[in-house]
Amino acid sequence: MHPELTVDDAQLGVELARNAGELLQRFRAGFVAPAGSDAKAAARALRDAADAESQRYLGAELSGRRPDDAVLSEEAADSARRDTADRVWIIDPLDGTWEYGLGRDDWAVHVALWQRQPEPNGGLLLGVVAIPDEGVVFTSAAPPKLPAPELGRPLRIIASRSRPPAMLAAVAERLADAWRELGGVAEAEIVQVGSVGAKVGRLLTGRAEVYLHDTGFYEWDVAAPLAVANAAGLRTTHIDGAEVTFNHRPPYVSNLLVARPEVADAVAAAVAEQA
Repeated sequence: MHPELTVDDAQLGVELARNAGELLQRFRAGFVAPAGSDAKAAARALRDAADAESQRYLGAELSGRRPDDAVLSEEAADSARRDTADRVWIIDPLDGTWEYGLGRDDWAVHVALWQRQPEPNGGLLLGVVAIPDEGVVFTSAAPPKLPAPELGRPLRIIASRSRPPAMLAAVAERLADAWRELGGVAEAEIVQVGSVGAKVGRLLTGRAEVYLHDTGFYEWDVAAPLAVANAAGLRTTHIDGAEVTFNHRPPYVSNLLVARPEVADAVAAAVAEQA
């Protein structure tokens, strides 16, 4: 647990993420599509309505319970308050909307808390990722212990379904050798998972070893997953090894690399070779 994080804030983050996730599950189960909608239109209507419903809950809770803090959310207008606020909650009410709309389980709710000190970039005090359909809530305040690597299968690299890195095949080939050196099968395979929170969840539970993304996100996509990953002992950086920082304007994160410690150096070297 971060030394400056209070128990109340830690508990609030978990409560918000868990409750929003359960709300979204109930909402999807009871949703009735507009009359005349085809499957595509019905899924889009569900995604839009669910995003708004989760935002209403999270926005109201934070406004009432942490009125002095600023909020940065995908589903709310950005506010100038966060430019001077000492603390900013960075939330994604529904990450992985496409997967949620299809009835898949790889969507999540993200709740993170950023603090301005220490300057110049401040830091994340808390990250909470709820993956409701898997029945798990990960928090940086009590991070999970990483399981031993599963060397009896190929190394798994998670990448975006719609925007996989151009370097992915070359990196996978290089990492197959690194996996073999650890005693594993000399293979690497690409796995596609939806939400960033669900992607990181696969690493936290030993179902993958690397997550690589070489294009952009918004801060709400990655703040909570990155905080949990850091606390659990995963290496999290930009693909060039630089630290990822938050509460910028615009709230943009250019790329991300998350890896198990056993393969982190090999990943960094493989990426550098393709630069």
